[in-house]
Amino acid sequence: MRGMSPLIAFALLGAAHGAIAQDAQGRKLAAEVCSSCHGPRGESVSSAFPRLAGQQAQYLDVQLKAFRDRTRGDPMAQAYMWGMASQLDDASIASLSAYYSAQKPVQGGNFPAKLTQEGKAIFEGGVAGANSQPCVTCHGKNAEGNAIYPRLAGQHAEYLVKQLVLFKSSLRADTNAAIMHNISSAMSFEQMEAVAAYLASR
Repeated sequence: MRGMSPLIAFALLGAAHGAIAQDAQGRKLAAEVCSSCHGPRGESVSSAFPRLAGQQAQYLDVQLKAFRDRTRGDPMAQAYMWGMASQLDDASIASLSAYYSAQKPVQGGNFPAKLTQEGKAIFEGGVAGANSQPCVTCHGKNAEGNAIYPRLAGQHAEYLVKQLVLFKSSLRADTNAAIMHNISSAMSFEQMEAVAAYLASR
């Protein structure tokens, strides 16, 4: 750090130390608390639990706080995440969110071509005849997500279908519930399966 003022050098070292400590905390929490359901790096193998690897950090932060505050209401949230998140402070949530967002996303699986083509058309163009925006608007060209809008690429197809059903029936309440209720209300179960297959294949 030659030529740098001692004050700036000290600040940079402090920031680096803080980032390392946050990463270590996130890794420890993921391994000791979350791994039994979501896998050690967020690569869940069971469709009952979402894959978190490569997920948007801001989305994870918002959702974990909603679980903690019991403002995200759906059956699985109440059964699992309300209790788990109740013990997390803001720093722990930030460290977990940063850790999972930095992990390599799970590679998409193989699904019937006809089904994924139907799903791609819905994802990119929306539901035919419905007055709702297409999924790509919020979730990104490659379904990578953006800020409070989650990454969907590589997610379990069964999990995605279940969430769409919960949004449609208004059983899932959270930040994006109003938008998703409007979109999912225009979808048949078969259309949900198609778009979920497309996303899971990404």
